[in-house]
Amino acid sequence: MQDKSASILLIDDHPLLRKGVKQLIEMHPAMQVVAEACNAMDGVKQAKAMEPDLILLDLNMPNINGIETLKMLREEEVSSRIIVFTVSDNEEDVVAALKAGADGYLLKDMEPEDLLSSLEQAATGTLVISPRLTSLLAKALQTNKHANKVDIDSLTPREKQIIKLITNGMANKVIARKLSITEGTVKVHVKHLLKKLRLRSRVEVAVWAIQEGLD
Repeated sequence: MQDKSASILLIDDHPLLRKGVKQLIEMHPAMQVVAEACNAMDGVKQAKAMEPDLILLDLNMPNINGIETLKMLREEEVSSRIIVFTVSDNEEDVVAALKAGADGYLLKDMEPEDLLSSLEQAATGTLVISPRLTSLLAKALQTNKHANKVDIDSLTPREKQIIKLITNGMANKVIARKLSITEGTVKVHVKHLLKKLRLRSRVEVAVWAIQEGLD
């Protein structure tokens, strides 16, 4: 998967769950929990200091919830891939998390081996969403499809190229290497794409691309 272990930060207010997830992850040779946090402020502090490969973030936390924590992480320009890990399969929560910049949304009732597989995929840059939420997300975006109708021909060849790479789950650094451009240039392209498509997250871009047949 990678030359080194993927570093993971757990942000969850339930110590028993953190312990269980940590023990599970320790069974995987290519992943390692490097830090834990029980609240948003500590989680953001550790994320900024460590820049882990992955952050596994609980949605329902006291004081500052997961969505607000996610927004704080993105405002602080934490580049880690952030995966929401929650019991909630509510459509509004899923859409809110992805619009706030989550790189995936996994449910806590999934099988342990499925969680490990999903985290392994997330560490390599793949967008991960619990299977039963995929149709829910597509339906939610379909509702706004007409509002987001964009003439595909208005996209430049480079924008179409980047959309396809985003849909394949590639992170900005990987896209930059593949296209032989700087990571900063990729970020500018992605920012312009989100504005042009009137979408707010890479996951929404990926789902939109699949709907439009650009994948």
